[in-house]
Amino acid sequence: MSHIKTAVFPVAGLGTRFLPITKSVPKEMLPLIDKPLIQYAVEEARAAGIENFVFVSSPEKTMLNDYFRTNLRLEDHLSSKKKSGALRLVRDINLSPKSFWVTYQTEALGLGHAIWAAKEFLKDEPFAVLLPDDFIYSDRSAIGQLIEAHAEIGGNMVATMEVEREAISTYGCLDVKSRSGRCLSALGMIEKPEMGTAPSTQAVIGRYILQPSFLDTLSTVNADASGEIQLTDAIAADIVRNDLWGFEFDGQRYDCGTKIGYLEATIAVAMDRKELAPALYRSLALGSETAVAA
Repeated sequence: MSHIKTAVFPVAGLGTRFLPITKSVPKEMLPLIDKPLIQYAVEEARAAGIENFVFVSSPEKTMLNDYFRTNLRLEDHLSSKKKSGALRLVRDINLSPKSFWVTYQTEALGLGHAIWAAKEFLKDEPFAVLLPDDFIYSDRSAIGQLIEAHAEIGGNMVATMEVEREAISTYGCLDVKSRSGRCLSALGMIEKPEMGTAPSTQAVIGRYILQPSFLDTLSTVNADASGEIQLTDAIAADIVRNDLWGFEFDGQRYDCGTKIGYLEATIAVAMDRKELAPALYRSLALGSETAVAA
C-alpha cells in the first residue's frame, strides 16, 4: 500500500514546439505508438499504488477528459463483435469519476501556479507530481521508486539524473550536500543556473513528492522575471519546513517536450514491442545501408 494516494498531472501547456498538430491535439495526447503520453504517466502512477488523479489542464482542452471516461458505445460495439482484447484495452484506460478530476489553469503562469490550481483536491498528506513530457521508460515505476524512498526519509523529494556540465543550465539543478545510495540530501535547488555557476550536475526531472505544507510556502512565492511562479523556487523556499532530497531513479528518461526526444521515445517503445521490433530494426538497418551507399 502506497502512502502517497494522489498525483497531480500539469498538462495546461499549449505545446507550441509541436505545432501545427497541437493546434487541435493536446501535447499530452500525442501517442507513443498507440498510447498517449498522459496514459503512460497515469499507468506509472497506478503501478505505484496511487489512487487519485488530478489533471491541471486548460479550458479549451476536452480530449483528455473524454479519454479517461467510459465510452459505452465503443465498449458495446467491441463486446458485440467479441473483440475481447480490444475491449480490455479500452476498459483499462477508464478512471473512476470518484478518483479523477480535471481543473484549469486559465493563465500560463508557470508550473508552481499549476500545482496551486490543484490545491482544493489535495488533502493534508503528501502528494506526487508527474510531468508527462518527461517520459521515463523503466521496468519499475519511476514515481514508485521515489515513493519507496520517501516512505523511509520523508521531506520533499525530486527525481534527478546526472547530465553533462554544459547541459545543466537547461534544467533545474540540485545543490547536493551528501549522498546515501540513490538518495541525495540537498541544500537547495536552482532553476536553470547560468553557465559555470551550477552547484552540481544533478538535473531535476519531472517527478516530485511534496509535503502538504509545501502549499503554504507556494502561496508566498513571487513570480520570476518572466511572470511565472516556478515550482523549483517554491521547493527551494520550502526547505525551511522540510528536508529536500533528490533521488536518482532507475530508468531511461526521454524529453518528449522536444521533437528529437519524442522520436527517440517512440523508437524505444517500438523496439521493446516484439510485434514491431524485428520489422523496425530491418527498416532502420536498411535505411542506414542506403545512406552509406549514397
